Amino acid sequence: MAERVHPRDSPPVSEEHAVVTPPSDKPVPPTGTYVIKIPKDIIHRVPPPENARRYEQYTRKNNRRNRRCCCFCWFIGIIFILIVLLGITAGIFYLVVRPKAPNYSIENINIKGINLTSPSYTAAISPEFDVTVKSDNPNNKIGISYLKDSSAEIFYKDVRLCNGVLPAFYQPSNNVTVFKTVLNGNGIKMRSEDLRAMVTAQSKRKVPLMVKLRAPVKIKVGLVKTWKITVKVDCDLTVDRLMVNAKIVTRDCNFGVDLW
Repeated sequence: MAERVHPRDSPPVSEEHAVVTPPSDKPVPPTGTYVIKIPKDIIHRVPPPENARRYEQYTRKNNRRNRRCCCFCWFIGIIFILIVLLGITAGIFYLVVRPKAPNYSIENINIKGINLTSPSYTAAISPEFDVTVKSDNPNNKIGISYLKDSSAEIFYKDVRLCNGVLPAFYQPSNNVTVFKTVLNGNGIKMRSEDLRAMVTAQSKRKVPLMVKLRAPVKIKVGLVKTWKITVKVDCDLTVDRLMVNAKIVTRDCNFGVDLW
């Protein structure tokens, strides 16, 4: 690159003050306009050598960020498509099968091993409950397989009186099944205040009990079976007495499931 330089105008020099310059070996450029040449690499080097590596690093980081953004967008898109497909499948299944929740109730209960006519507030009790359960499957195209590893418990307040298991069986569609199970409790220690409260409740013909049923099941639709699902039934009962042929005064059963 060349730059034109114009010498400044100097005032005239008088002859009295004129200075004679000794001759030089180097040629003296003539007065007037002249050209100064500067090497191009000094002016146009972009980027400077000390910043070249930083420039490359920034360029690589930007490329990596762009790739990550693209991958994240693809991932979100695939998840969204899967959710839409699952929703469509669930909607079609509901319209075709019309699933309904099964109904459960405690039909009868017989109690042995609890003597409240002359109770001993220090002795342990060993109650035995014979429980009759009704299971109603109102679905037209769904069968229910009740598996092993089930449980049944009966509580008075926070004291577990007995426990046992439910039978394993298959219940077809549009079916009502009634089954019995025996629950036992051995050496149950109760607080004296709980026994007194139980005696008072029996005198009023209103003894509150809680029955908890847990059963792993598999739902069958045609030839397809689901994974294992846990059915949960909690029934609040009130019986007139803790004896054989006890009558159920009130009952309220709540149904729920654990899908995983």
